[in-house]
Amino acid sequence: MKMNFYSLGAAEEVTGSKHVLEIDGASYLIDCGAFQGSRAEADRKNRTLGIEPDRIEGAILTHGHLDHCGLFPLLARNGYRGNIYATPATRDIASLIMMDSAHIQARDAVYLRNQARKKGEKFNWEPLYSEKDAIQATSQILGVSYNRPLYIGDGVNLEFYDAGHILGSAMASITVKRDGGEVRILCSGDLGRKGKPIIRDPAVPPAPDYLVLESTYGDRRHDDKHNAVQKLAAAAARMVEQKGKILIPSFAIERTQELVYYFHLLVDDGIIPEIPIYVDSPMATNATTVFQVHPECYDEEIKEAFIKHHKNPFGFNSLNFTTSVDESKALNDCKGPLIIISADGMCEAGRIQHHLIHNIGDPRTTILLVGYMAENTLGRRIRDRAEEVKIHGQWLKRRAEVEEINAFSAHADYAEALLWLQSLDTSRLKKIFLVHGERDAQRAFKKHLAEHGFPQAEIVRYGQTYDLT
Repeated sequence: MKMNFYSLGAAEEVTGSKHVLEIDGASYLIDCGAFQGSRAEADRKNRTLGIEPDRIEGAILTHGHLDHCGLFPLLARNGYRGNIYATPATRDIASLIMMDSAHIQARDAVYLRNQARKKGEKFNWEPLYSEKDAIQATSQILGVSYNRPLYIGDGVNLEFYDAGHILGSAMASITVKRDGGEVRILCSGDLGRKGKPIIRDPAVPPAPDYLVLESTYGDRRHDDKHNAVQKLAAAAARMVEQKGKILIPSFAIERTQELVYYFHLLVDDGIIPEIPIYVDSPMATNATTVFQVHPECYDEEIKEAFIKHHKNPFGFNSLNFTTSVDESKALNDCKGPLIIISADGMCEAGRIQHHLIHNIGDPRTTILLVGYMAENTLGRRIRDRAEEVKIHGQWLKRRAEVEEINAFSAHADYAEALLWLQSLDTSRLKKIFLVHGERDAQRAFKKHLAEHGFPQAEIVRYGQTYDLT
């Protein structure tokens, strides 16, 4: 048996997950995500899949974030017609994400074409794919529940285990049976954390021979959850006093629902008053509906609230969902105090950019960052407290306060990842392949793992082939 592994994305970088497991000449694609960063670099990287679609025996999608599913429509556009295996919740979430991406690209093309026409310049940029391609990709996703083994190729068995990252997120355990023996490869996707609200803790799959492990927070620890909720309450109290606004750039999936859940608890406990909260993201509104139809992914506390008590942890009186562009624009004329939660989480697109344009110069505004900000994104520049940022071609002075709460991350930090690893049966573990992390974080994580009994960790390099036999 000849088997190898290589990465075509998220190798020494955080976004654009795209990995290939090759077994006796048959290729299995694990995630096909979009790279997120500077626009020119992202466009260049995302136009190159790195593998011909007709070489792919089957594809696996670990979860519905754009940097894991965002290029499946391009794969479909280029002729791939095979199965994409994912959990049912991931199928629904990925459908929203891919359609939204196609819509944004179409809108950007119209905007850029108009700008070029005004300047008398040629315009030749085309979207990566269309909504039709996103629909095609969705039609190829085959829903596979957790803990339901499925043969996806000759002697190749796939089983999903809950990754505890977002709704429907999965670790992919791939067992290859050949010549009376077997090899197990476990791909973590994005590894979640214990004790998160709504979704379950990461599962503990059977002992792997090879582990492909994410390392986003390989050099950082998250804030304590209790302290984070206190910070959330303190930020809300300051906003009420100053009659200002809190802008929260948030991914539409998981983070938005979790923030709404925590604000709900703070109001219920009388810690903060009922402040108008606007979820200004059509996708977040749709995603909240997806959450409501997938109770199989909930932890016991949420499941009990829904099923036994019929309480909705995703909605309360002061919560408002905007449904139109006009409603979104009207928020910029609203007086504080109010909270706006809006996508994109890294501030690279979406309605959050318009709210930043109108409010980043106001010292009464707090920009509350609750997730990872990749290199070369607007979110990273705001996180680094840049005095001036460029949005939609205009330079804006930042007078708004910037606060960061790390406890809401859906990624395990290095200590949490180590604890999860130590809970695995690692008696047959030959190699840990580190992906999905910036170089410094990966080096720190590799060192940390070695110091705690896992010297077999290796940082995956783009395009390099690793023998698994």
